Amino acid sequence: MENADVFLGLHDFLERMRQPSAADFVKSIKSFIVSFSNNAPDPERDSAAVQSFLANMEAAFRAHPLWAGCSEEELDSALEGLEKYVMTKLFTRVFASIPDDVKTDEQLSEKIALVQQFVRPENLDIKASFQNETSWLLAQKELQKINMYKAPRDKLVCILNCCKVINNLLLNASIALNENPPGADEFLPVLIYVTIKANPPQLHSNLLYIQRYRRQSRLVGEAAYFFTNMLSAESFISNIDAQALSMEESEFERNMESAQALLSGLSADMDGLSNQNDESEGQISVEQLIQSKHQGVNSTKEKEHLTPVRSSESKSVKKVTFAKDQEPITKVPSLSELENKGATMLLKEEKASQVFQEYPYLFAQVGDLTISDVEDLLNNYKQLVFKYVCLSKGLGSAASSLPSSVLPSQVQLQVETMKAPEEHKRVELNDESEKDTSETNDSSNQVLNSNEEKVESQLPEDEEKVEQGGKNDETSK
Repeated sequence: MENADVFLGLHDFLERMRQPSAADFVKSIKSFIVSFSNNAPDPERDSAAVQSFLANMEAAFRAHPLWAGCSEEELDSALEGLEKYVMTKLFTRVFASIPDDVKTDEQLSEKIALVQQFVRPENLDIKASFQNETSWLLAQKELQKINMYKAPRDKLVCILNCCKVINNLLLNASIALNENPPGADEFLPVLIYVTIKANPPQLHSNLLYIQRYRRQSRLVGEAAYFFTNMLSAESFISNIDAQALSMEESEFERNMESAQALLSGLSADMDGLSNQNDESEGQISVEQLIQSKHQGVNSTKEKEHLTPVRSSESKSVKKVTFAKDQEPITKVPSLSELENKGATMLLKEEKASQVFQEYPYLFAQVGDLTISDVEDLLNNYKQLVFKYVCLSKGLGSAASSLPSSVLPSQVQLQVETMKAPEEHKRVELNDESEKDTSETNDSSNQVLNSNEEKVESQLPEDEEKVEQGGKNDETSK
């Protein structure tokens, strides 16, 4: 509902700006955006300029007839709309605007990617009674949404939602054990663990962006508490070492080296197969990588089996073929071995959250689902069936080529038949409001991004209309 309130606040703000008496506000806002954009990036100066402008506009709103008789909630809603409008316009100018921030983002993301391969809840002294992978996955998904938005408040809401999931988990666990309500000593370790497992994009820049451009009068109370904890989590992760994880130095170094080798190997394999991959996001999952290797081996074996060999040359050909195929056969494990290996890895919970991020409904209960989830579930089901059938046929024999040519067309036909209901559904969502959803798959991201683009495309249009409506009025400072 918080995102819905902001969307309605922006809508109300734009509606008021269309009034002829608001022409002075419109010109002041446009003048600020233009002059601000013409200056070279300077985070401290930029932050002070935005905060001063928002404070001055708040005072001007309170004294203007457009808001005469309005409640504090209505005025605050208009100010939220102003902040969202201005910062959406200035986003590309101020977000990660200096090389140091970009470099810190990269270093932090790389470090988290290594640590998340071996960190366990016990390393952060999280009690067993507070460990709940289902709730942690929900918290991770909320945090991973942070780059889907441009307004400081929207990004802050992602952090608040993540923290509230964790806080509710700890509170429920303490109630069940008849213990005192959890405090920062219990909350912060879980937040650190969730942040490591989520590895949200550009975490450093997002936190700085909120800190610099969120209205200071609104960064108070619960929002300030949770945001401060997130800053502490980032600082802890940036300086994480063996002592912080209750490890021996040698064990920590060994784990870091193993994680580096693992990620480097996967990255090399993915780069080698990236040109053959047709995924919309342009990324290859570990499961697809293994599948591709199996298909390559089976293809070679199939060719060897189908190619006729003359009796006089059979011995020499067999020797050559064996010499060529021996290396990949010994390196690629069997399907049952892969299943056993994967099951062992999941039991250790070293990568469970990372793997299951692609399947947001795996841990959901019936009561968690809504009507809007049906589309996502259907799409996930189709993708699962398609991948399973392709893998099954690929591990079969010569019959694999027929289904691979038929199935994509069938899936495409099903998607096309669903297109009209999908579009109708998105219209309904846009009419109601922008909503925070807990889905992070491709379909939900597409709906959320569609709402954000709709707002952005509306802004210049509204700006021109407002300017025309108040063309003859005076400009305010």
